[in-house]
Amino acid sequence: MNQFCLKQLFCFLSLLFISQTSFSQTELEINKTLKDSLYIDEVQNKTEKPKVLHAEPLYIDLIRDLGARKGEKEWNVGFGITDNDQYDEYLALVEYEWAPIDRLGLEVELPFTIYPSNTNGMSPGSKLNSLKLAAQYSFYVSEKHKTSLALGYIQEFEMNEFNNYSNGRLFVGNVYNPFFVAAKRWGNNFHTLLYTGPAIIHHFSDNSSYTNWQINSNVHYMIPGTRNFIGIEFNKEVTKTDFDMTIRPQMRVGITENLLIGIVTGIPISRENERFSTFFRLIYEPSH
Repeated sequence: MNQFCLKQLFCFLSLLFISQTSFSQTELEINKTLKDSLYIDEVQNKTEKPKVLHAEPLYIDLIRDLGARKGEKEWNVGFGITDNDQYDEYLALVEYEWAPIDRLGLEVELPFTIYPSNTNGMSPGSKLNSLKLAAQYSFYVSEKHKTSLALGYIQEFEMNEFNNYSNGRLFVGNVYNPFFVAAKRWGNNFHTLLYTGPAIIHHFSDNSSYTNWQINSNVHYMIPGTRNFIGIEFNKEVTKTDFDMTIRPQMRVGITENLLIGIVTGIPISRENERFSTFFRLIYEPSH
């Protein structure tokens, strides 16, 4: 009789443990889904113009969010190091993005390239690369299909090396860069994005021009209930005679409500000139 009671008690406790474990797992899944839904709903506010939450790549970033709303703005400061074959290259940038009206994003950027040492005489001169002006308009935003499409244009006024300012030539060329963006969110957490277009480079010195096609594809996973993500960029450049691709694993982490940091590693598939690189982006979004 005692053995039978003990068996019954053991079975009862086992069933109780299994049911509690199952309930805890179910509750965890519900909380995770609820967090995602609440965060997405915060972005896709029904009282304003439609907007879909997308993960924005960190290296080739967008001109404001897709489906930008009037009053949104953002400051970016970036810093990177590239190990080239003959010399090291330091990158720095400051940019400001804002949306003057719904769905239209504008940007002003100052990108710098700095070569701290030139012991072998192989590196170019340090310079402010260009004065970069850009605009992007989201012409299709569907919360139902979790998809956004945009067209944009970047105008770069290329600048001379610092050492050559004395000759009176400040600007040395133009870059004309129309582009197209397509982004889709799959479920709550997975994001894909395509950014592509030609960059037409025009040099003033000999009036020559050539075209590079940029094809940048991205996949990201956004951590549930946060703005943090991990992902990868595939930055591809195609010319008449060459194809280059750099794979950029990356992550973005929120430090405060309005401040985020992005960390990117660059791995070229061909080490003709460039080796590994790193890039950091500090993102500040003032309240609006």
